[in-house]
This record gives sequence, C-alpha cells and structure tokens, in this order.
Amino acid sequence: MNNIKKNKKAIDFQKYLAQRLKSAKFKEYYNEYGKQLEVGYQISQLRKQKRISQLELAKRLKTQQSNIARIEAGKENVSVNTLEKIAKALNHPFKISFGR
Repeated sequence: MNNIKKNKKAIDFQKYLAQRLKSAKFKEYYNEYGKQLEVGYQISQLRKQKRISQLELAKRLKTQQSNIARIEAGKENVSVNTLEKIAKALNHPFKISFGR
C-alpha cells in the first residue's frame, strides 16, 4: 500500500536549490515563488521521511492527491491553517519563524 521507494535519501535543500538556480527559467520562477517552493519541498521531504504517499496524506487531510502534488511542487500559496493540518497529519510539530 505504501508506494514510496525504500532507498530514497533526503536531499539537502540548499544544495538542490543552488543546482536548480543555475537555470535562468528556474531562477526567474524562484524569485517570484521561492517561499512556496521551499515550503512545498519541506512538506515533500517530511512526507517521504514518514514513508507516507501523497494519496495517504490527501486522505488524512480529506482532499485530493492532486492538491498535495501542487503544494509540493510549490504551485499553491498554502495558508497557515493548511500548514497546521499537514503538520498534524504527518505527526510533526508546526512552527513559524521569521529570520534564521
């Protein structure tokens, strides 16, 4: 039932981002939607770490798998309320921070 491949390792986001920013098109998109991409990436990595499929997460949130895919792809501006629900569904603490 769990369709996630077992040997996938988490990728360091900063390394991934540095590689992707070499593309002019990606860089333009990132400058406009960067935070959405970061949030989506973090959700994707946490979901994979918990070994939960997009479909299973969608069921827990009472939504469609395609909505989870859009969030993880950075194509959705997710509300704080939705982020709280995702964190709860993944049994992970939720924290908002301004700055580093």
